[in-house]
Amino acid sequence: MSTSFTINVPATSANIGPGFDVMGLSLSLYLTVKARVDPQQPTTPTNISLVYEGENSSGLSLDPNTNLITRTSLYVLACSGHQGFPHPTTVAVNNRIPLGRGLGSSGAAVVAGVLLANAIASLNLSQQRMLDYCLMIEHHPDNVAAALVGGFVASYLIDVDRSGNIPESEADPAVVQQKQREQMAAAADDSVKLPPDNIGHFLRLECSPKIKAIAIIPQFELATSKARAALPGTYKTQDVRLAVLTTALGRETPDPWLIYRAMEDKVHQPYRMHLIPGLPEILATFNPDNTPGLLGICLSGAGPTILALAVSNFDEIAAKICAIIDRQPSIDLPTDYKVLDIVSEGASCVESSL
Repeated sequence: MSTSFTINVPATSANIGPGFDVMGLSLSLYLTVKARVDPQQPTTPTNISLVYEGENSSGLSLDPNTNLITRTSLYVLACSGHQGFPHPTTVAVNNRIPLGRGLGSSGAAVVAGVLLANAIASLNLSQQRMLDYCLMIEHHPDNVAAALVGGFVASYLIDVDRSGNIPESEADPAVVQQKQREQMAAAADDSVKLPPDNIGHFLRLECSPKIKAIAIIPQFELATSKARAALPGTYKTQDVRLAVLTTALGRETPDPWLIYRAMEDKVHQPYRMHLIPGLPEILATFNPDNTPGLLGICLSGAGPTILALAVSNFDEIAAKICAIIDRQPSIDLPTDYKVLDIVSEGASCVESSL
């Protein structure tokens, strides 16, 4: 008898202004992975057949050893003594999260890969242990923690040596390929390293149900490595501030100016301004007084998506921000936007027999 699993992982927005590498929101936009296990099918070295469906699939690898979802699964399985999937499995991916836009597409892929391995091999991993595996791959916990557990999440990573494990998703492609070869060789001789226990910790915070997230999505990709390279090596202590935001978003009736000021950032946004056409004008133009319903504006992750939190007038706010981006000389395609819920449920996996 064949078995199927349906995995849903939400998009995420990280940082939320000053919460650099710490804060994340899970959003109502999903990566869906459907896996069908059929023991009657012929076996292969990895036992995986991978296909992509729908949008955001162009150019993605169908090689199980290089695709981020399946190579994550293979890493988790190797740590559990499996050389490939236990039975022939067809994996169909439908990803509605735009790639390279700062909405956690790589983090969602990593989470999906961990959940897939857990389901296929009946590993019974706890949520905390799944986070450990995610953090051996994704260098920062903000996206993967929010995608895994859902809601408004604060997280941090205990610094560990990840050498010998599969690469962080933001690494240089040439380095990724070399580390993939090393990883598969390590898996073949049973020397693959298990993640240490409890290398990441998270805390779910309150977020008012009245707040929605407007994701303004420019039609170009921005590599996380490029956005990281724009950051300074050190900061002034007065530039690091966060505590007000964690309380302000949780109030039942949001205070627009309190949230707006709390979302202002000096840690990463000033250094990435030049990478996002129109961002300086956007941050200087809109505020709760002249834009009813607006609570705050920030980069989503490393960008280029811009996140606006609001309680009303969502389409009007989005249209005004899109207009500024679209009149920039370097912008060729109309800017898209999505009005999203902040969802309390994180990644899920449902099994059914066929």
